[in-house]
Amino acid sequence: MGALGDNVRDKRLAAGLTQETLAYAAGLAPSTVAKLEQGGSVRIETLHKLAKALHLKTSELMASSTPQAVGCGEVSPVGLVGLRNALTPPVGLEDLRPEVAGAPDLAALREVVRGGSSSYNALKFEPIAAHLPQVVTDSNSAVAHFDNGPERETALSIRSEALLLAGRYLTAVRQFDLAYYALSGAIHDARAVDDTHTASIAIGIMSWLMTRQGRFDDAERLAIETADRIEPRISQATPERLSSWGWLALHAAAAAIRNNRVEEAVAVRRIAASAASALGNQPAGSARYGRFDTAVVAMKSLEDELIKDGGDPYRVIEESAGKAPLSDFSMRAAGVSETDNEWNRHRLTVASACVMVGDHDGAMDRLVRIECDNADWLRHQRPAHDVLRTVVRARKRKLTRDMRRLGALLTTDA
Repeated sequence: MGALGDNVRDKRLAAGLTQETLAYAAGLAPSTVAKLEQGGSVRIETLHKLAKALHLKTSELMASSTPQAVGCGEVSPVGLVGLRNALTPPVGLEDLRPEVAGAPDLAALREVVRGGSSSYNALKFEPIAAHLPQVVTDSNSAVAHFDNGPERETALSIRSEALLLAGRYLTAVRQFDLAYYALSGAIHDARAVDDTHTASIAIGIMSWLMTRQGRFDDAERLAIETADRIEPRISQATPERLSSWGWLALHAAAAAIRNNRVEEAVAVRRIAASAASALGNQPAGSARYGRFDTAVVAMKSLEDELIKDGGDPYRVIEESAGKAPLSDFSMRAAGVSETDNEWNRHRLTVASACVMVGDHDGAMDRLVRIECDNADWLRHQRPAHDVLRTVVRARKRKLTRDMRRLGALLTTDA
């Protein structure tokens, strides 16, 4: 089937139509629609009739290939104008100092920033998108207002956390260049006030960003070198140091396994497991940067089964089913929130494994569970788009209500 045929079929299924009902609505013979979807060619007038019946522009059917779903689900450039203005202000012959009405309330500003981090960890992207531009602007104003003394150090510390939040969010919604700018600023501010923990977390996110860009060597090297620099004496390490050390190892492993460096990935996953084991049941002391524990390490390890040669998707499903350690049952029993970032990423891993073994019902079940509490986060996840697209294109019957609803959310042209 050609790209044009794929496009027509996908649009037809998204509308909940059979070939016969579409042909009737367009005033065409059913054989015309069938021929087109099988790779045949038609005249522009025929495409126009089909587009009209589907309530689309003709150009949407004429596309040389179906638009990438994740691109449709990303934050639009217009939606990012406020945050872009805050992160990349204009630069002239002289520095443009932000206008500040009185001394900033640093305690209140820090509370707002950490509230945003809590929203991120709970996968609530809408409030983050709404408030981040002002948070970054206020953080810049605070640094500009206090040019020396302990207040300036506090202002720099707050701005490093604000920029880290911006970097995490922008990476999650695939705005990589802007995310890099934010993370670079977070690292520089954290280094300026000797905040190794915040700097290390930001470096870990930068490694994740580079992995998502396909810069696997850079991502692995950055995470490994930083992990070596902050490697703690485990018997004396704080929970924060263990958490940041462990996350760096996880990011290094993620890059290595995608770069076909399986042995290296296994080695650094052992480091992450050591950090999680040493941490035990202690709180990481910094929930604003996300959860790190033995379950998270195990979840990340299972991702490797879907990436490496000879991986076993059945193992992913088995260790996440029923009352297995990484199952929904076990996560709920452990008190993990339904909006937990790592749990929902793991659910996507399981959905991908289900698709790989042909269990499309199981894959849909996972997507629906995630969507229930995390719809805004889900639409930015490439694996979700890939899973749904595979399920829809393999289906011979009319799409279910769940498939159509998720298709609208994920804009997969399903």
